[in-house]
Amino acid sequence: MTASAMVAEFDDVAGWTADAVEQLGERHAIPAACRGSASPAALGWLAEACELSPGVTLLDVGAGAGGPAAWAAERFGVRPILLEPMPAAGRAAARLFGLPVIAGDGRRIPLRTGSADAAWCLGVLCTVRDKAAVLAEIHRVLKPGASLGLLVVVARGPQLLPVPDGNHFPTQGELAGLLACAGFDIVEQIDQPGGAPRSWSRRAEQVAAVIATRHRAEPAYALAAHQGERFTRLFASGQIAVRLIHAVSRSAGHPLKPRMEER
Repeated sequence: MTASAMVAEFDDVAGWTADAVEQLGERHAIPAACRGSASPAALGWLAEACELSPGVTLLDVGAGAGGPAAWAAERFGVRPILLEPMPAAGRAAARLFGLPVIAGDGRRIPLRTGSADAAWCLGVLCTVRDKAAVLAEIHRVLKPGASLGLLVVVARGPQLLPVPDGNHFPTQGELAGLLACAGFDIVEQIDQPGGAPRSWSRRAEQVAAVIATRHRAEPAYALAAHQGERFTRLFASGQIAVRLIHAVSRSAGHPLKPRMEER
């Protein structure tokens, strides 16, 4: 069931999103393709923390349908490279935004060592068991001193309610240890800032309504909805929370240098 639920949530829905955006118009593309991964406030914090600027090569690990990468390209002029293992999601990103998409997962990134100026990994780490391998690979492809922006769902206590299939939430302490071992220093971290403006939410909801109308009777829709319901209950109970983290890549052999501003 785990594989089917994850495919429904991250692949089927991405393909349906691209179809719905083509019906409703391109202004719906970024809000819909960011649904479930980031709000404008979160993306703005990460972009400013990572000091994104025109021409920067931004690797988005687990990029989904490409909304956050497209937002960064539009607002900051970065050159995104998307890494995405789900085929329909990769096709959706290419259809919606014309962005370069590499098929693959974060444990084996097919890029040269030290070739990326910055990286994002948004809402992905909680869906992989081998978080250390993903973070080590991101460190490998980043230039020394380069920024990593993370949006991570973290556990704030025992998981008393059912967890969405395929998710493995780290605690903040576990995440800090994984980053340090992979070669990153945390610079700052915050709880996820406030929600999206109504104009953004409305466009995302319109796309979701089209998807529901077209696909509500399909098993994949029910699986994806079930995943969302479990997330909603865990957030409401305070057992999980979203954390934004800005970290920088240490050069090989550089000693650990803990430095963190937490708000």
